Amino acid sequence: MADSSKPFANSDQELYQTRFDPKAYLGYYQLSESPTHEDNSRFVNFVLCHLSQTFSSGKYKGKKLIEVGTGPTIFTLISACEHFEELVVSDYVDANRREVEKWLRAEDGCFNWDPCIQIVCDLEGKRRTPAVVTETLRQRIKQVLKCDITSLENPFHPVTVEPADCVISSLCLEAASKDREAYRRSLGAVVGLLRHGGVLVLIGVLNETFYMVGDQRFPCVSLSQDFIQQTLSELGLSVQRFTLQPALDSERKDLKCDYEGYFCLVAHKD
Repeated sequence: MADSSKPFANSDQELYQTRFDPKAYLGYYQLSESPTHEDNSRFVNFVLCHLSQTFSSGKYKGKKLIEVGTGPTIFTLISACEHFEELVVSDYVDANRREVEKWLRAEDGCFNWDPCIQIVCDLEGKRRTPAVVTETLRQRIKQVLKCDITSLENPFHPVTVEPADCVISSLCLEAASKDREAYRRSLGAVVGLLRHGGVLVLIGVLNETFYMVGDQRFPCVSLSQDFIQQTLSELGLSVQRFTLQPALDSERKDLKCDYEGYFCLVAHKD
């Protein structure tokens, strides 16, 4: 029996490494107005708008940004990329990192992020073009690292990464944790990647117990807003903004997940 005290049991690591399909996951980022894709599009637009508001203020900038649990995506970096000199992305699943590397090299068959990039450009008043954003991302993503968030001392072992000015994590920790205590430890490891005075941007879901990628079901620890905010406070962070978007009516959901809402928050490391 797996030890539930571990943040990410070996059986779950194997499940992600062997059964997580990046192509199926990327399908959720194919923006569409059809009813079957409406919730996915709402989530993507919600996150892109939140990140645009966060980084367009010019308040958050610096030398290094780290993303923990990038998956096969780059959409969370679209607004941030021009404000940091160096971007480090990371994920546990080998196939996810290969998908990101394929996009960085502009290989045939790589995912087309232009629709998401265009949304951000429109939010910015078309100050940048998708071509400029794409070039900036490909130039500034310096490392694509394997990340094991259960390795609490150094999730990037054996690579050492200096503390960052900003850390982003999206839909990662709740999926990588067996219970709330494991989530707290993993969040502590993420906070440890951040310099004092730096900013954490966290994107996640509330009260979710599972989600589907293709036909594969993955477990998720159920979290409340109060628990997340209390945990961040205990870790020495002050929440500046917590924005919540309720899920669509359950009758219109396709049983790909059971969350009650998703959130974006900004917190400062004191």
